Amino acid sequence: MPKILVVHGAGMNMRGKAQIDVFGPMTLDDYNHKIHEYAKNLDVSVEIFHSNIEGEIINAFYQAHDGDVDAAIINPAGFTVGAPALAGAIGQVRFPTIELHISNPAIRGAVSEIARACHGTMTGFSIFGYYLALQAARQLVTES
Repeated sequence: MPKILVVHGAGMNMRGKAQIDVFGPMTLDDYNHKIHEYAKNLDVSVEIFHSNIEGEIINAFYQAHDGDVDAAIINPAGFTVGAPALAGAIGQVRFPTIELHISNPAIRGAVSEIARACHGTMTGFSIFGYYLALQAARQLVTES
């Protein structure tokens, strides 16, 4: 069973509490519950990690690199721009990483710096984007 690291970046703990007009009413706990449901459906294992601190997320990627993780999904949120060390870390790990956004940041004029280090991106599909990203990650690791 493939193991996928799911990383929530800066500000994800505010989901359902702020910017509801952009991201909807779901909280981070709601996201995590749905991600576990999707993982069970897709027969993958997930490890979920959240931090508002870039260095902690970098450490999570490096630990995953040394561990048994097969792929990663990151919603960088507040680290979408201005986090070059995070992008560098993603580029160094041995497994594919998929960037995910609940909304489409391009609508707000944002251009992701994290996407350059990722295998692919998933944007604008709300919570269902996690299902699509988990499915894509599973496909990537079972093909190789």
